[in-house]
Amino acid sequence: MKILSPTISMLARMRYATIESWMNNPIVSQREVLQDLVTHAQHTEIGRKYGFDQLFTIRKFKQAVPIHEYEDLKPFIERLMLGEQYLLWNTPVYWFAKSSGTTSEKSKFIPITDESLRNCHYQGAKDVLTLYYNRYPDSDLLTGKGLVIGGSHQINALNEDIFYGDLSAVLLQNTPFWSNWLRTPELSIALMDEWESKIEQLAQNTIHEDVTSLSGVPTWTLVLIKRILEITGKATLHDVWPRLEMYLHGGISFAPYKKQFEKLIGREIHYLNMYNASEGFFAAQNGLSDDMLLFLQHGIFYEFMPIEEYGKPNARTIGLKEVEMGKNYALVISTNGGLWRYLVGDTIAFTSLSPFKIRVTGRVKHFINAFGEEVIVDNTDQAIAIAASKTGAAVKDYTAAPVYFTENTNGAHEWIIEFEKEPVDLKQFTTILDTTLKTLNSDYEAKRYKNIAMKMPLIHQAPKGLFNEWLHIKGKMGGQHKVPRLSNDRKYIDELLLLWKEKFA
Repeated sequence: MKILSPTISMLARMRYATIESWMNNPIVSQREVLQDLVTHAQHTEIGRKYGFDQLFTIRKFKQAVPIHEYEDLKPFIERLMLGEQYLLWNTPVYWFAKSSGTTSEKSKFIPITDESLRNCHYQGAKDVLTLYYNRYPDSDLLTGKGLVIGGSHQINALNEDIFYGDLSAVLLQNTPFWSNWLRTPELSIALMDEWESKIEQLAQNTIHEDVTSLSGVPTWTLVLIKRILEITGKATLHDVWPRLEMYLHGGISFAPYKKQFEKLIGREIHYLNMYNASEGFFAAQNGLSDDMLLFLQHGIFYEFMPIEEYGKPNARTIGLKEVEMGKNYALVISTNGGLWRYLVGDTIAFTSLSPFKIRVTGRVKHFINAFGEEVIVDNTDQAIAIAASKTGAAVKDYTAAPVYFTENTNGAHEWIIEFEKEPVDLKQFTTILDTTLKTLNSDYEAKRYKNIAMKMPLIHQAPKGLFNEWLHIKGKMGGQHKVPRLSNDRKYIDELLLLWKEKFA
């Protein structure tokens, strides 16, 4: 460990020149990535179908290959899972990442190739380390251990050669043996399925370790921190792990949770935002603000679909040359995992064009637009954070959906919010939330004008554990599973209200 840590930190620091190269030459780097992808896959089944051997320009590639959603690639993926090979990529596929979203009752299985593991997911993780060391050159990060709160699925075998699990399980299972010296806990605990037992084991087995970094979804990380403080009787996490210096987070907005972390940790540490999905490692924070540097040479070719194009036949996409600051785009990717012009489902906005930096603004299907208000998750996350800050509250989870017009009343947004710390005045919280949404979204402001189209939001203060119980019933506890923040229909909120009535009333 003592020998390994300086070696890895030295290699991480040396990598920065390569990162600078693609940061400074983004368009060339992306062209090279696409050419490499098409060349590798030209003799696959999909490559022959779309004539990859004749695609020498980005324009030709976009003309030849349609945009795919998961259902479009599913027939290929199902055949891969049965053992056929060379359908989407030119090396064998033995691993699949089972998606952990809550937007569908059905799971998605994303192919993971050796190239996507090595050149995308693992390289992305290494580059996070490089960016961190570049910003904090005196860091002692790797002289301690990283506590990883992984997913909730054990590795499952489809046959003797082919396996699946959630992304964190796949990544942990395939990391080199020496990485075990840099992380805690042991793999058997990291991959436990049952989350109550897992949190207990994580706490009991790490309190005596020299933990210098934490990574995981904010909600479960908070649960773990609180349990550790209960066991140790310490006031703050700094008293348990005095050398803790970094928390890596991703998957959901960190804004509603940051004050809770600061209070529980008890000292200033560095918070780093990452964008690592089953489909690829897309971006990571490299500055003080939580926007993220787009990774441009990690086996992923990016296209950006203006959000108004979503759902149109032959929807238009643009490249890095044409993107604009602050505009919402749906992310379309082609990857060394065998995804071709694949609509990820996330929406992003650019915060910088030199270098290219982004923030995740929501999902193409996670929005409310029942009355023309076009509210996205980025709006509600910001409004929740501001309302909580001004009322002394801490929000654990939330969801919102429309209340439709009736003969006697106009529309509204209905919210269920589970508070970690309740606001001093819920009515004041509601007013601030509504006012903030008006400042962030002119369409919402217009629909709220004099209550003509929409009245004040209706907020329910949820009982403790409501969202966890709902996720548990759906078999979606832990890991990257998360409550859908917004829905344009009432399916999720009506399920939650019914569960509240049946089990918590």
